[in-house]
Amino acid sequence: MKRIKLLLLLLISGVTLTSCVVRNDIVDDGFSLRQYISSYDLWYVDYHKTTGTGDVPFLSRAFTISFLNGTMYANNNIVDIGKTGNGLGIAVGSYGTFGTVLETRHDIDGYYEFDVVQLSSNRIRIDDLSQNVSYYLVGYQRNTFDYDMLFYDNIEYFLQEYIAWERTGASGGTSNPFDYEHYLQFTPENDVTFYSSHDPFGTNIDNINWDFTGGYIVQNVQGEQNLKYLTLNYDNGDTEEFDLTVINDETIELYHIGSGTTYIFSGRGFIQYLKGEKTSTSKPTVRNSGRKRTKIERETVPKRTLK
Repeated sequence: MKRIKLLLLLLISGVTLTSCVVRNDIVDDGFSLRQYISSYDLWYVDYHKTTGTGDVPFLSRAFTISFLNGTMYANNNIVDIGKTGNGLGIAVGSYGTFGTVLETRHDIDGYYEFDVVQLSSNRIRIDDLSQNVSYYLVGYQRNTFDYDMLFYDNIEYFLQEYIAWERTGASGGTSNPFDYEHYLQFTPENDVTFYSSHDPFGTNIDNINWDFTGGYIVQNVQGEQNLKYLTLNYDNGDTEEFDLTVINDETIELYHIGSGTTYIFSGRGFIQYLKGEKTSTSKPTVRNSGRKRTKIERETVPKRTLK
């Protein structure tokens, strides 16, 4: 509590100071805010709590933002998070502070100003001063960041970070039509679109013929933090239901409810989201290019009782 009061006092004092600034340039004449935002290695962008009608592109892409020695970093991918840039991600621009205002200059998206409101010792709201949008950020140190939370809280985006998921294992259960599904692809089209393929294992991902399409639904499970329910609704009317578990950042497990079969799928063709559309390494033909986060509202359901 003393820390919060001291910070607020220093910030209030900073507001009373007068200085001449050029609003088109990054100016750093505030000390307390600069020290505070750099005291956490990572700021998780809790996008589901975002309010307002505006949009700041680099925040809509980022899962975490970091501020270190005037350089702004972002993790725009879940895959390899904690490894890329020693955990900080990639450098995406610069920043400065002025009183309670955070000034950022993104390498692609340009200049933005935010008023920073401290909500607790490690939670802030940043209000864009030029449009109606507010983002909520939660501060973490790299060695205490909950990576499992990140994966499961943003599972739809994790599934979209590979061009294809190839089936690399299957065990138990009874024979069923899903045995013929060798590849899956998840995209942000219409929020939740998937494709599937019967092509032979080992097919070059650029040559996969996507035989089927449909929509997918992810549900939260009551009392379970590391489990989701995944339903594939094929356009032809078929439906397949699974327990979805993340094994690591390139492997998922799908337990097929209807047959009792456990399938392992491995990611193929990692799509790296860099600073923006101009620097994305994803190919133009990839349906996931130019991805931004949107609010995801999932239904929470009771845990299944398996027979």
